[in-house]
Amino acid sequence: MLKSLNEIDAIGHRVVHGGETFKASTLITQEVKDKIREMISLAPLHNPANLTCIEECEDLLPGIPNVAVFDTAFHQTIEEEHFYYPVDTEYYEKDGKRRYGFHGSSHRYVSQKACQILNLDYEQTNIISCHIGNGGSVTGILNGASKMTSMGTPAGGVIMGTRT
Repeated sequence: MLKSLNEIDAIGHRVVHGGETFKASTLITQEVKDKIREMISLAPLHNPANLTCIEECEDLLPGIPNVAVFDTAFHQTIEEEHFYYPVDTEYYEKDGKRRYGFHGSSHRYVSQKACQILNLDYEQTNIISCHIGNGGSVTGILNGASKMTSMGTPAGGVIMGTRT
């Protein structure tokens, strides 16, 4: 149990959308916050709230490092032919509209944990991971890398309880 804020050494934030910019968890700087802000159009319900929380934590605990863990980072290994939507490429080129994949932190964790429990080499295993709840997605993982996911937008893929 936390007895004092002085016991906090670092703060981790799940940030929904990192676009194509963030491929891994990242120490939060002003530049990182600016990039997250630029991607608000890709996650208008989530990225503003993520930024508010980050800035509140910075104000409350100045000097404590904050790290962004991006939901989309795990899916950066999806190849181009699988992330394009079947529409004119101008939507990708102009607005960044493509299948980014979400729930990446969950898919990465459960696939690694399953391999650990089953004594399988994560780098040599084919896995289908299901993230099911009010948010839902299915991801194909080949040798530790996301290769395809059902979720490109909240309204596409597996029907979710909060986005029917």
